[in-house]
Amino acid sequence: MIRPVLFVGGLDSSGGAGLLRDAATAAVLDQPARVAATAVTAQGTGGVAAVHPVPPGTVAAQIGLAAQEGLATVKIGMLATAATVAAVASALPPGVPMVLDPVLRASSGGVLLKPDGLAALLALLVPRAALLTPNIPELAAIGGALGLPSGAAEDLVVQGLLDAGCGAVLVKGGHRDTPAICEDRLYRGGHDPVAMRAPRLARTLRGTGCHLASAIAVHVGRGAGMAEAVALARDHLRARFEAG
Repeated sequence: MIRPVLFVGGLDSSGGAGLLRDAATAAVLDQPARVAATAVTAQGTGGVAAVHPVPPGTVAAQIGLAAQEGLATVKIGMLATAATVAAVASALPPGVPMVLDPVLRASSGGVLLKPDGLAALLALLVPRAALLTPNIPELAAIGGALGLPSGAAEDLVVQGLLDAGCGAVLVKGGHRDTPAICEDRLYRGGHDPVAMRAPRLARTLRGTGCHLASAIAVHVGRGAGMAEAVALARDHLRARFEAG
């Protein structure tokens, strides 16, 4: 029996990101999925119009029932509130690898996790994560929450996360000032950073962070090592970009 991946995150009404993107990615990869909704949002390319958090007890109940079946991995995205972060942390089954995508803002601009929620995420979930997948702005916000000075070097922020117990950090390079190349960097304790580069495509898609983290979670659940899982997920996301 193939164990499902549990996706924990928000419902994006446009279908571009969040749980619908997670589920679509799993479907293309022939991976069974379960979901736990943390919030219902009204959003699209023009921005976020409304966010309605799901009660934390309901979020925990969704996770608890999904975990009864046995899970391959868990991928966590939007968490909405500090109370939801705490509920998720308390409900997660032990020993299941977790990919954590720190969704702080929507790609269209709306705030999806406030500072107290980020503090809870760093305290309760980062130490349990097999992989954290911040983009450059998210990494900067995390550095501030860790008490590092503004503009702290990428490797310094990452080391703070590894020291906190995070298994690995993938810094996504979409926001880097490199017009021709997009470079993601995978950091793991005891290993040299791995730079993964590809030509930058002149195309914009929503939900790319959700897609990448979800595909990584699928491959980790199938037994791939972290570097292999990231490489396979990057290839899958690139195919979507090339298809438009």
